[in-house]
Amino acid sequence: MTAPLSTLTVPSATLRALASTEPSAAGSRLVCDVRRSKRLVLLRAILDAASSRGGRAAQAADHWALLEEAERHAPDAVHDVLHYPATGVWAEETLRRLHDPAGPPPDLAHLGALAAAAALRAGIAFKAVLRPAGGRLALPTLGVLRPPRPGPLALTEHSWDPDDPAALSLHTLPDGRTSLDDLDPYRAAGHTRPAPVRAARRLTPKGHKRWDTQWTGALTLLERYDTARAEEAALLLRSVVPLAGGSRSHGATLPAAAGSVLARAQAPPALAATLVHEVQHGKLTALADVLPLHTADRTPRHWAPWRTDPRPLDGLLHGTYAHLALAGYWQRAALYGSRGAWARHARIRAQVAAVLPELRAHPRLTIAGREFTDAMAEAERAMDELPPPGDRYAAARRAVERARRAWYAQHPEVDPSAQG
Repeated sequence: MTAPLSTLTVPSATLRALASTEPSAAGSRLVCDVRRSKRLVLLRAILDAASSRGGRAAQAADHWALLEEAERHAPDAVHDVLHYPATGVWAEETLRRLHDPAGPPPDLAHLGALAAAAALRAGIAFKAVLRPAGGRLALPTLGVLRPPRPGPLALTEHSWDPDDPAALSLHTLPDGRTSLDDLDPYRAAGHTRPAPVRAARRLTPKGHKRWDTQWTGALTLLERYDTARAEEAALLLRSVVPLAGGSRSHGATLPAAAGSVLARAQAPPALAATLVHEVQHGKLTALADVLPLHTADRTPRHWAPWRTDPRPLDGLLHGTYAHLALAGYWQRAALYGSRGAWARHARIRAQVAAVLPELRAHPRLTIAGREFTDAMAEAERAMDELPPPGDRYAAARRAVERARRAWYAQHPEVDPSAQG
C-alpha cells in the first residue's frame, strides 16, 4: 500500500542523496511512492468529479468496478495499467476538462479502455461495450484494436489476440521491461495542451528494429560505465516515446507522464546520455511534488549555458540538476576509456559550476531548496577527486565564462542581479 501523497516525508539524508543525482535505494523508493500516490489521487479525483455527470457517472462507476474486480485477481497487472505513463497524461487532461464546463468534454470513455486492458491482462471473464475513436480502440499497455466496422465494440476476455491482424501490439524493447510507445493516444500530450515536442506516429517494423539496436547499445554502455544509473533507469522508466523526425531535441520529459521519456532515434552513446539526463527530470519532478524547493515565478530571467534563451528559476534548477548527472556519467565513461568523454565531462561540469553559485544564492529558495542546492554543489566539487588530464577543465571554465559574457551582451534586458 502506498502512503497518501500528503503524508510522504523526505528525510534530510534522502534529500541530499537525490541532490547528488547519484542513484540510491531511498531516493528511488521516494520517487516511486510519490508517483503512485499522485496517480491514485488523480484517479480518485476523476471518479469524484465524474459522479456529477449524470449517465456518464454510472458508466464511470461500472468501469471502476471492473478495475476493482481485475485488481482482486491480478493486482500487479492492474497496477501497471493504472500507473502507465500515458495514463497520467490522460488523467490530468481529463480532470482539467471535468472542472472546465466551457471547455471540450472529458474523455471518460478512456477509463473504460483502462478497465478493459486491466481485465484482459488479469484474465478474468468480462464484457464491456466501448466506442473506438477514429476507427481505433487504444488499450493501454497492450496496444490498439482496429475493428472492421464502425460503431460500438463489445469486448470480452477473448478480444485481444496479438496475432490477429486487427490488433497492433505495443512494442517491447529488448530489455523486456520498457515499452516503445508509438500507439497510445496520450503518450505525449492531451488533446488541448500540445507538448513542446511532437511524438512520432506508428513506426514501421524497420523503425522498431532500429530502436531495438540502439536501445540495446545504450543499455550496454550504461551498464559498462555506470551500473547504478543503468539500474536506476530500469527501475524508473516504463516507456520510451519516439520523437517525430526532424525534432531538434534529443529527449524530453513530461511531468504528467511519470516514468516515460520522449527521445529521438540516435546512436547508442547519445541515447545513453539522453536517458541519464531525462531520468533526472523525472526524479526532480517527483521530489517537487512533495517538497517545494523554491517559490519563484515562471519569469525567464536566468542564464543557462546549455540554452540560448533565458530560463525561469525552475528551468534553471532542472537543467543544472540533469547536467550534474551528465557530468558524473561522462566522468565515469572517461575512466573506462570512452573516446571524447573527458572533453564532454569538462564542458558540462564547467557549465554546472558556472550557474551553481547563482542558484544557491537565489532568495526564493526554500529551506529544503537551499539544502538541496548545497548538496548539488558538494557533488560537483567531489568531481575534483578524479579530474580530467591536463588543463581541460580550466580551459572549459574559461570557455563558459566567455559564453556567459557574450550571452549577457545579447540579452541586456536580463539583469543578473535581479532575482525573484
